[in-house]
Amino acid sequence: MGKDMRQENKPNNSNINYSDTAYAEPEAVLSKPSMYKVVLMNDDFTPMEFVVYILQKFFHKSHEEATGLTLQVHGEGAAVCGFYTRDVAETKAGIVNDFARKSQHPLKCVFEENF
Repeated sequence: MGKDMRQENKPNNSNINYSDTAYAEPEAVLSKPSMYKVVLMNDDFTPMEFVVYILQKFFHKSHEEATGLTLQVHGEGAAVCGFYTRDVAETKAGIVNDFARKSQHPLKCVFEENF
């Protein structure tokens, strides 16, 4: 009689030529982005309570951490609030500066590349 139907529906793998298989070229190796530090600068007019609030609101510091950094800003002239990629650091510094100006405080926040 006829061929077994199960054998008729099976693909014939004997015709596959593996030398014709396509492969992708390796992609370029990605490096880590440069990190930037966001720094609060001291001034003689901004209340310490406001600086603590800024650190808690925009940098998610605990009250204890924010108080310690505020004392560092006051005593040493500046303190690092965190390390971020360039876009995030620039945004955070801008938001802090805008908020300080709207609150009528001269507090200054800057960002710089962390070497």
